[in-house]
Amino acid sequence: MRLSDREIWSAIQEGRIVIDPLPPEHCFGSFSVDVSLSQVFRTFRHVRVPYLDLADSGNIRAVSEESMEEVILGEHERFILHPGEFALGMTRERVGVADDLVGWLDGRSSLARVGLMVHITAHSIDPGWDGHITFEFFNAGRLPLALHPGLRIGAISFETLSSPTTRPYGKKLGAKYHGQQAPLSSRLGLDGV
Repeated sequence: MRLSDREIWSAIQEGRIVIDPLPPEHCFGSFSVDVSLSQVFRTFRHVRVPYLDLADSGNIRAVSEESMEEVILGEHERFILHPGEFALGMTRERVGVADDLVGWLDGRSSLARVGLMVHITAHSIDPGWDGHITFEFFNAGRLPLALHPGLRIGAISFETLSSPTTRPYGKKLGAKYHGQQAPLSSRLGLDGV
């Protein structure tokens, strides 16, 4: 069952949900909390590798790090996402979720209506998660989109599990993205490690 605004506030007070810094009150909806965009992005650069072999963990590890570069914007700068382009971004806020909750990240409808996708598949926030949430931006529109730090970019809602998980994200072996403070490139090559 999704938590209402009242239940989200209670969970924040109890420390079962952490959103730091806490967004202003106007960012709280009836069952969600808006999160904003940080100034850090990762983009693909042109490389000499003709493709990523998704079945070759060594190839993925080497190529994904080599093929992406970090972009850090100044406070008043904009990140331009051109039509058909993909980039990673992250929340300004650090988010922590208790072992008996799961979070759901959704894009804002107003931004989707101009072609901005904020996640492609990664919209769940595991029980036990703690860190900045990575956005998987894709511009499906026909015009370039200017993204700027502080933009209200998505909303998180929370759902109660029937019982606390025995495998919270931060404690499970192979938690590849736990505690991330920057948008990380794919760590597919670490699967099974």
